[in-house]
Amino acid sequence: MSDEHRQGAKNGQARVVAIGGGHGLAATLRAVRRYTDQVTAVVSVADDGGSSGRLRQLLHIIPPGDLRKCLVAMAEPDSPLAAAFEYRFADEELAGHSLGNLILAGLMDGASDPTDAIDEACRLLGVRGRILPATIEPVVLKADADCGQVAGQVAVMATDNIRSVSLVPSDPKAPPPVIVALEEADQIILGPGSLFTSVLAAIAVPGIKEAINRSSATTVYVSNLRPQIPETEAFDVGMHIDALTAHGVAVDVALCDTTALPLGNPRIPVIDTLLARPNGLAHDPVKLASTLSGLLG
Repeated sequence: MSDEHRQGAKNGQARVVAIGGGHGLAATLRAVRRYTDQVTAVVSVADDGGSSGRLRQLLHIIPPGDLRKCLVAMAEPDSPLAAAFEYRFADEELAGHSLGNLILAGLMDGASDPTDAIDEACRLLGVRGRILPATIEPVVLKADADCGQVAGQVAVMATDNIRSVSLVPSDPKAPPPVIVALEEADQIILGPGSLFTSVLAAIAVPGIKEAINRSSATTVYVSNLRPQIPETEAFDVGMHIDALTAHGVAVDVALCDTTALPLGNPRIPVIDTLLARPNGLAHDPVKLASTLSGLLG
Protein backbone atom coordinates (compact mmCIF):
# COMPACT_ATOMS: atom_id res chain seq x y z
CA MET A 1 0.00 0.00 0.00
CA SER A 2 1.41 3.42 -0.93
CA ASP A 3 2.06 6.20 1.61
CA GLU A 4 -0.82 8.13 0.03
CA HIS A 5 -3.17 5.18 0.60
CA ARG A 6 -2.00 4.79 4.20
CA GLN A 7 -2.57 8.48 4.88
CA GLY A 8 -6.04 8.22 3.33
CA ALA A 9 -6.90 5.34 5.64
CA LYS A 10 -5.50 7.21 8.65
CA ASN A 11 -7.73 10.21 7.87
CA GLY A 12 -10.82 8.02 7.65
CA GLN A 13 -10.97 8.35 3.88
CA ALA A 14 -9.84 4.91 2.83
CA ARG A 15 -10.51 3.86 -0.74
CA VAL A 16 -13.13 1.12 -0.57
CA VAL A 17 -14.54 -1.01 -3.38
CA ALA A 18 -17.70 -3.03 -2.68
CA ILE A 19 -18.72 -5.79 -5.10
CA GLY A 20 -22.02 -7.64 -5.50
CA GLY A 21 -25.60 -6.80 -6.28
CA GLY A 22 -29.11 -6.35 -4.99
CA HIS A 23 -30.06 -5.63 -1.41
CA GLY A 24 -26.82 -7.13 -0.06
CA LEU A 25 -24.53 -4.66 -1.83
CA ALA A 26 -26.85 -1.80 -0.86
CA ALA A 27 -26.51 -2.85 2.80
CA THR A 28 -22.72 -2.74 2.52
CA LEU A 29 -22.81 0.69 0.88
CA ARG A 30 -24.99 2.09 3.67
CA ALA A 31 -22.31 0.90 6.09
CA VAL A 32 -19.27 2.03 4.11
CA ARG A 33 -20.55 5.58 3.54
CA ARG A 34 -20.41 5.99 7.34
CA TYR A 35 -16.60 5.85 7.35
CA THR A 36 -15.50 7.04 3.90
CA ASP A 37 -16.70 9.01 0.90
CA GLN A 38 -14.14 7.30 -1.33
CA VAL A 39 -16.27 4.30 -2.24
CA THR A 40 -16.80 2.55 -5.55
CA ALA A 41 -19.65 0.07 -5.98
CA VAL A 42 -19.11 -2.63 -8.63
CA VAL A 43 -22.51 -4.03 -9.51
CA SER A 44 -23.46 -7.33 -11.15
CA VAL A 45 -25.45 -6.87 -14.37
CA ALA A 46 -26.65 -10.44 -14.97
CA ASP A 47 -30.23 -9.84 -13.75
CA ASP A 48 -32.86 -11.06 -16.21
CA GLY A 49 -36.01 -10.94 -14.10
CA GLY A 50 -38.75 -8.48 -13.18
CA SER A 51 -38.59 -4.85 -14.25
CA SER A 52 -34.84 -5.07 -14.97
CA GLY A 53 -35.28 -8.04 -17.25
CA ARG A 54 -38.11 -6.38 -19.17
CA LEU A 55 -36.17 -3.15 -19.70
CA ARG A 56 -33.03 -5.06 -20.60
CA GLN A 57 -34.87 -6.98 -23.30
CA LEU A 58 -36.84 -4.02 -24.62
CA LEU A 59 -34.07 -1.41 -24.77
CA HIS A 60 -30.97 -3.62 -25.02
CA ILE A 61 -29.40 -1.98 -21.97
CA ILE A 62 -27.72 -3.40 -18.88
CA PRO A 63 -30.35 -4.16 -16.21
CA PRO A 64 -30.95 -1.09 -14.00
CA GLY A 65 -32.46 -2.60 -10.84
CA ASP A 66 -29.34 -3.37 -8.79
CA LEU A 67 -27.76 -0.11 -9.93
CA ARG A 68 -30.87 1.70 -8.65
CA LYS A 69 -30.60 0.03 -5.24
CA CYS A 70 -26.98 1.19 -4.95
CA LEU A 71 -27.87 4.74 -6.01
CA VAL A 72 -30.53 4.96 -3.32
CA ALA A 73 -28.17 3.50 -0.69
CA MET A 74 -25.49 6.08 -1.50
CA ALA A 75 -27.78 9.08 -2.04
CA GLU A 76 -27.92 12.08 0.26
CA PRO A 77 -29.84 11.13 3.42
CA ASP A 78 -33.55 11.96 3.28
CA SER A 79 -33.33 12.77 -0.43
CA PRO A 80 -36.87 13.11 -1.86
CA LEU A 81 -35.56 12.06 -5.27
CA ALA A 82 -34.00 8.88 -3.80
CA ALA A 83 -37.35 8.05 -2.22
CA ALA A 84 -39.05 8.65 -5.57
CA PHE A 85 -36.57 6.28 -7.26
CA GLU A 86 -38.11 3.48 -5.19
CA TYR A 87 -41.71 4.29 -6.20
CA ARG A 88 -43.15 1.29 -8.05
CA PHE A 89 -46.01 1.60 -10.51
CA ALA A 90 -48.93 -0.78 -10.17
CA ASP A 91 -51.11 -0.24 -13.25
CA GLU A 92 -51.15 -1.35 -16.88
CA GLU A 93 -47.99 -1.07 -19.01
CA LEU A 94 -45.89 0.37 -16.17
CA ALA A 95 -46.90 -2.27 -13.62
CA GLY A 96 -43.87 -3.56 -11.76
CA HIS A 97 -41.48 -0.85 -12.92
CA SER A 98 -39.88 1.46 -10.36
CA LEU A 99 -39.42 5.11 -11.26
CA GLY A 100 -35.67 4.80 -10.70
CA ASN A 101 -35.42 1.93 -13.16
CA LEU A 102 -37.21 3.99 -15.80
CA ILE A 103 -35.01 7.04 -15.22
CA LEU A 104 -31.87 4.93 -15.43
CA ALA A 105 -33.19 3.21 -18.54
CA GLY A 106 -33.84 6.59 -20.18
CA LEU A 107 -30.39 7.88 -19.25
CA MET A 108 -28.68 4.74 -20.54
CA ASP A 109 -30.75 4.53 -23.71
CA GLY A 110 -29.59 8.03 -24.65
CA ALA A 111 -25.92 7.58 -23.70
CA SER A 112 -23.08 6.12 -25.73
CA ASP A 113 -21.62 4.61 -22.55
CA PRO A 114 -23.88 3.45 -19.68
CA THR A 115 -21.24 4.45 -17.13
CA ASP A 116 -21.80 8.08 -18.18
CA ALA A 117 -25.53 7.65 -17.57
CA ILE A 118 -24.91 6.17 -14.11
CA ASP A 119 -22.51 9.03 -13.29
CA GLU A 120 -25.28 11.49 -14.21
CA ALA A 121 -27.72 9.66 -11.93
CA CYS A 122 -25.12 9.88 -9.14
CA ARG A 123 -24.96 13.64 -9.64
CA LEU A 124 -28.75 13.92 -9.51
CA LEU A 125 -28.87 12.06 -6.18
CA GLY A 126 -25.84 13.68 -4.56
CA VAL A 127 -23.90 10.43 -4.38
CA ARG A 128 -20.40 10.73 -2.97
CA GLY A 129 -18.43 7.96 -4.57
CA ARG A 130 -19.03 6.08 -7.79
CA ILE A 131 -21.30 3.27 -8.96
CA LEU A 132 -20.06 1.15 -11.86
CA PRO A 133 -21.38 -1.92 -13.66
CA ALA A 134 -19.21 -5.03 -13.58
CA THR A 135 -19.36 -4.94 -17.37
CA ILE A 136 -21.30 -2.96 -19.97
CA GLU A 137 -21.65 -6.00 -22.22
CA PRO A 138 -24.87 -8.06 -22.23
CA VAL A 139 -24.15 -11.23 -20.23
CA VAL A 140 -26.05 -14.34 -19.21
CA LEU A 141 -25.28 -16.09 -15.93
CA LYS A 142 -24.72 -19.83 -16.28
CA ALA A 143 -24.46 -22.41 -13.50
CA ASP A 144 -23.13 -25.94 -13.40
CA ALA A 145 -25.18 -27.87 -10.84
CA ASP A 146 -26.06 -31.43 -9.93
CA CYS A 147 -29.07 -31.14 -12.24
CA GLY A 148 -26.89 -30.02 -15.16
CA GLN A 149 -26.33 -26.61 -16.73
CA VAL A 150 -28.76 -23.79 -15.93
CA ALA A 151 -28.84 -20.45 -17.77
CA GLY A 152 -30.22 -17.09 -16.60
CA GLN A 153 -30.03 -15.47 -13.18
CA VAL A 154 -33.65 -16.16 -12.26
CA ALA A 155 -33.24 -19.83 -13.14
CA VAL A 156 -29.94 -20.10 -11.26
CA MET A 157 -31.53 -18.56 -8.15
CA ALA A 158 -34.06 -21.41 -8.18
CA THR A 159 -31.32 -24.08 -8.37
CA ASP A 160 -29.65 -26.00 -5.55
CA ASN A 161 -26.38 -27.91 -5.38
CA ILE A 162 -24.57 -25.37 -7.57
CA ARG A 163 -20.93 -26.22 -8.23
CA SER A 164 -19.84 -23.15 -10.20
CA VAL A 165 -21.09 -20.13 -12.12
CA SER A 166 -19.76 -18.37 -15.19
CA LEU A 167 -20.86 -15.83 -17.77
CA VAL A 168 -21.82 -16.07 -21.43
CA PRO A 169 -19.82 -14.74 -23.20
CA SER A 170 -16.97 -15.98 -20.99
CA ASP A 171 -14.72 -12.95 -21.41
CA PRO A 172 -16.73 -9.72 -20.96
CA LYS A 173 -14.58 -6.69 -20.29
CA ALA A 174 -14.75 -4.76 -17.04
CA PRO A 175 -14.92 -0.96 -17.45
CA PRO A 176 -11.41 0.50 -16.99
CA PRO A 177 -12.46 2.58 -13.93
CA VAL A 178 -13.42 -0.67 -12.15
CA ILE A 179 -9.91 -2.05 -12.60
CA VAL A 180 -8.31 1.22 -11.48
CA ALA A 181 -10.50 1.36 -8.36
CA LEU A 182 -9.59 -2.22 -7.41
CA GLU A 183 -5.88 -1.63 -7.97
CA GLU A 184 -5.93 1.54 -5.83
CA ALA A 185 -8.22 0.23 -3.07
CA ASP A 186 -7.35 -0.06 0.60
CA GLN A 187 -10.27 -2.40 1.23
CA ILE A 188 -12.30 -4.62 -1.09
CA ILE A 189 -15.62 -5.92 0.24
CA LEU A 190 -17.46 -8.88 -1.26
CA GLY A 191 -21.07 -9.41 -0.21
CA PRO A 192 -23.32 -9.88 1.56
CA GLY A 193 -25.95 -11.06 -0.89
CA SER A 194 -26.72 -14.01 -3.09
CA LEU A 195 -23.42 -15.90 -3.25
CA PHE A 196 -23.73 -17.29 -6.77
CA THR A 197 -26.17 -14.88 -8.42
CA SER A 198 -24.84 -11.55 -7.10
CA VAL A 199 -21.33 -11.79 -5.63
CA LEU A 200 -19.84 -14.44 -7.92
CA ALA A 201 -21.87 -13.11 -10.86
CA ALA A 202 -19.84 -9.89 -10.61
CA ILE A 203 -16.53 -11.61 -9.88
CA ALA A 204 -17.05 -13.89 -12.89
CA VAL A 205 -15.96 -10.99 -15.11
CA PRO A 206 -12.33 -12.13 -15.61
CA GLY A 207 -10.71 -8.71 -15.25
CA ILE A 208 -12.43 -8.15 -11.91
CA LYS A 209 -11.22 -11.40 -10.40
CA GLU A 210 -7.69 -10.76 -11.62
CA ALA A 211 -7.69 -7.20 -10.26
CA ILE A 212 -8.94 -8.36 -6.84
CA ASN A 213 -6.12 -10.88 -6.57
CA ARG A 214 -3.56 -8.37 -7.86
CA SER A 215 -4.61 -5.62 -5.45
CA SER A 216 -2.74 -4.97 -2.21
CA ALA A 217 -6.06 -4.18 -0.49
CA THR A 218 -7.49 -6.26 2.32
CA THR A 219 -10.26 -8.36 0.77
CA VAL A 220 -13.19 -8.93 3.12
CA TYR A 221 -16.11 -11.29 2.62
CA VAL A 222 -19.30 -10.33 4.45
CA SER A 223 -21.32 -13.49 4.85
CA ASN A 224 -25.07 -13.72 4.60
CA LEU A 225 -27.00 -13.94 7.85
CA ARG A 226 -28.76 -17.18 6.89
CA PRO A 227 -28.88 -19.71 4.08
CA GLN A 228 -30.64 -18.60 0.90
CA ILE A 229 -33.01 -21.31 -0.20
CA PRO A 230 -32.43 -23.06 -2.52
CA GLU A 231 -29.26 -21.33 -3.81
CA THR A 232 -27.15 -21.88 -0.67
CA GLU A 233 -29.39 -24.22 1.30
CA ALA A 234 -27.36 -26.07 3.97
CA PHE A 235 -24.33 -23.81 3.42
CA ASP A 236 -22.29 -22.64 6.39
CA VAL A 237 -19.75 -19.78 6.44
CA GLY A 238 -16.88 -22.10 5.57
CA MET A 239 -18.73 -23.36 2.50
CA HIS A 240 -19.22 -19.77 1.31
CA ILE A 241 -15.46 -19.21 1.57
CA ASP A 242 -14.77 -22.51 -0.21
CA ALA A 243 -17.01 -21.43 -3.10
CA LEU A 244 -15.12 -18.14 -3.47
CA THR A 245 -11.80 -20.02 -3.39
CA ALA A 246 -13.04 -22.52 -5.98
CA HIS A 247 -13.83 -19.60 -8.27
CA GLY A 248 -10.28 -18.29 -7.94
CA VAL A 249 -10.87 -15.44 -5.46
CA ALA A 250 -8.45 -14.94 -2.57
CA VAL A 251 -10.17 -13.56 0.55
CA ASP A 252 -8.18 -12.29 3.56
CA VAL A 253 -10.87 -12.21 6.25
CA ALA A 254 -14.57 -13.01 6.62
CA LEU A 255 -17.20 -11.22 8.70
CA CYS A 256 -20.12 -13.28 9.90
CA ASP A 257 -22.90 -13.47 12.45
CA THR A 258 -23.45 -17.12 13.32
CA THR A 259 -26.72 -16.50 15.15
CA ALA A 260 -28.56 -18.22 12.29
CA LEU A 261 -25.77 -19.42 9.98
CA PRO A 262 -23.31 -22.08 11.21
CA LEU A 263 -19.60 -21.29 11.10
CA GLY A 264 -18.40 -24.57 9.64
CA ASN A 265 -14.69 -24.80 8.90
CA PRO A 266 -13.51 -21.58 7.25
CA ARG A 267 -9.88 -21.70 6.17
CA ILE A 268 -9.24 -17.98 6.66
CA PRO A 269 -9.45 -15.61 9.66
CA VAL A 270 -13.04 -14.93 10.71
CA ILE A 271 -14.65 -12.19 12.80
CA ASP A 272 -17.84 -13.63 14.24
CA THR A 273 -19.91 -10.83 15.77
CA LEU A 274 -23.46 -9.55 15.98
CA LEU A 275 -24.17 -7.81 12.67
CA ALA A 276 -27.94 -8.11 12.22
CA ARG A 277 -30.67 -5.56 12.75
CA PRO A 278 -32.97 -6.30 15.72
CA ASN A 279 -35.36 -8.25 13.47
CA GLY A 280 -32.46 -10.44 12.31
CA LEU A 281 -33.42 -10.08 8.64
CA ALA A 282 -30.72 -7.71 7.37
CA HIS A 283 -27.32 -6.32 8.29
CA ASP A 284 -27.29 -3.32 10.59
CA PRO A 285 -25.28 -0.57 8.83
CA VAL A 286 -23.89 0.84 12.10
CA LYS A 287 -22.64 -2.54 13.34
CA LEU A 288 -21.27 -3.44 9.92
CA ALA A 289 -19.54 -0.07 9.54
CA SER A 290 -17.88 -0.42 12.93
CA THR A 291 -16.46 -3.83 12.12
CA LEU A 292 -15.39 -2.98 8.58
CA SER A 293 -13.73 0.30 9.55
CA GLY A 294 -11.92 -1.51 12.37
CA LEU A 295 -10.16 -3.69 9.83
CA LEU A 296 -8.49 -0.62 8.33
CA GLY A 297 -6.41 -0.10 11.47
